[in-house]
Amino acid sequence: MKKIFLFLILALFVNPAFSQKKKKVKELHIKAVTEIVEINGKKLMDSKTVFDKNGEIIEEEKYDDKGKLFSRIKYKLDVNNEVIEELEYNTANKLVQKKTCKYNYLQKKTEEAFFNEKNALVKKHIYTYDAKGLKLTKTTYNGLNKVVSKKTYTYAYK
Repeated sequence: MKKIFLFLILALFVNPAFSQKKKKVKELHIKAVTEIVEINGKKLMDSKTVFDKNGEIIEEEKYDDKGKLFSRIKYKLDVNNEVIEELEYNTANKLVQKKTCKYNYLQKKTEEAFFNEKNALVKKHIYTYDAKGLKLTKTTYNGLNKVVSKKTYTYAYK
């Protein structure tokens, strides 16, 4: 019972909706949080999140409704703690997808590129921003670098 109570307390501190997540994770030296769900009296793994010394997420594991691992994602961060690479693995620990990200001087994401298990480009998103840092466009390209769609953002001011 003590372990469940401790888990619930820790879950509150690392819940993504909790505004001081990174600060609390770093302050309390939390290395990982495991979520266990109880279904019909049976406890099953739901997810596991691993943090670095700065409280940044560096690995996530997701489990299916039977408690078996189905996905593992590892994150590589830059000096600004922005995710620059995500590697997704399947249950056999085989790479299934790689995503790379680039940022501008305001630490706004300017590019997301998605690659398959053979490191071939599948699609890419390019983002543009105005001088205030507000997103202006998101252009999606296919693996052949041809435009698939373009989304434009407009803002209304009071």
